[in-house]
Amino acid sequence: MLLKKATVLIVDDDPDVLTAVKLLLKTEVHEIITEKNPENINWLLTKNQVDLVLLDMNFNSAINTGNEGIYWLRKIKEWKPNVCVIMITAYGHIDLAVRSLKEGAADFLVKPWHNEKLIETIRDLLDKKEGPKANKSAVKSAAGGTAILGESEVMQDIFYKVNKIAPTDANILILGENGTGKDLMAKAIHERSMRANKPFIKVDVGALTDTLFESELFGHKKGAFTDAREDRMGRFEEAQGGTLFLDEIGNISLQQQAKLLTVLQNRQVTRLGTNKPVDVDIRLICATNVPLQELASENRFRKDLIYRINTVEITMPPLRRRNEDIVVLARHFAQLYAKKYGKPAPDFNATALQKLKVYPFPGNVRELQYTIERAVIMAEDATLQPDDLIFSSLENHVVATEPETDNVPLSQMEKNAILKVIDKHSGNITRAAKELGLTRTALYRRLNKYDI
Repeated sequence: MLLKKATVLIVDDDPDVLTAVKLLLKTEVHEIITEKNPENINWLLTKNQVDLVLLDMNFNSAINTGNEGIYWLRKIKEWKPNVCVIMITAYGHIDLAVRSLKEGAADFLVKPWHNEKLIETIRDLLDKKEGPKANKSAVKSAAGGTAILGESEVMQDIFYKVNKIAPTDANILILGENGTGKDLMAKAIHERSMRANKPFIKVDVGALTDTLFESELFGHKKGAFTDAREDRMGRFEEAQGGTLFLDEIGNISLQQQAKLLTVLQNRQVTRLGTNKPVDVDIRLICATNVPLQELASENRFRKDLIYRINTVEITMPPLRRRNEDIVVLARHFAQLYAKKYGKPAPDFNATALQKLKVYPFPGNVRELQYTIERAVIMAEDATLQPDDLIFSSLENHVVATEPETDNVPLSQMEKNAILKVIDKHSGNITRAAKELGLTRTALYRRLNKYDI
């Protein structure tokens, strides 16, 4: 949507703020509606075709919860789910503003804001609401060495979210299957944060025993246990001022969870063999491929720890759910490994690209990366052929299908059958077509029809 056609509602109990925003936007948008009393929001949304709401976090209203902004945000999303909401907050309420993103806010601005930034934010949100632009190029998620590529809508949403939360100190939980890039996302968030020049420390906590867990994370004094031959700083202290990334946190024991929770609550660690606490200042990012809510319902993961580590949640989608990114990633990896091994950057035969597109990649981006690396090393020609793309035998090649019910459409059943046969023949279209009793042309028509 063009900014000039937009109707913007501003809700703030400070008349100076209403006046300032109205003066700023009067030449930028179609219509500006100002309101001091949030009790009138529903009436205003019903009466007007509002595209975007600027909503203050705190009001002198009857809603005396201390979280008025969150309350009215929930109401707006209930009344008008498609309306974009930007929260306005003072710096001291930044944690509350970050929480608002989880409740459905599109963005938040900190007082005092820069006028150009406010206009740019509104324009970007309205453009995003209109839908992704055609021919959008791959987006790098972070400056510096860590880049995550993706043209798909789901990845664009993640990039936008990361750009908003990275500069804050909010704790982040990254979810996703193995190989989806959770560790790269953690690094990208660190590189976009205010702590980018400080350490980024990664720990695979799921592989640590109880004794190693305390020693690795909190450190120890010489003689604290048999092999403690010298004082050692723990990972919390190593990450001082920077970011601590705890990978596979869903695999730690309840005893380890209790110790971690204590440290996060107190922001202090105590080395094994001493009673002297050390203050720590870190930004925490955790990752897991395990559904923590299910573990919590089975009393295998503490709910209070989930709340502590999960201020903002990011779910990395499996590669099969972002199929349009496969070619972008494949070309990126081809250039990367051609440079690494001193070869000219290869191109892809059209059939080779089709083979990549129809393969389900149970190992996700990691499996695609290793597939392309192997192809670059072994290929004889400057153009990669289908036979150069050999998929890993380590993965369990199962294509998810719809449950067998009488309500499954015939088209879905045909699509599932095609996926199964193509998977069976590792993406070989000729063999798959023969087994399905189709010509190659007829099979390609169905691939296009079902967008696979």
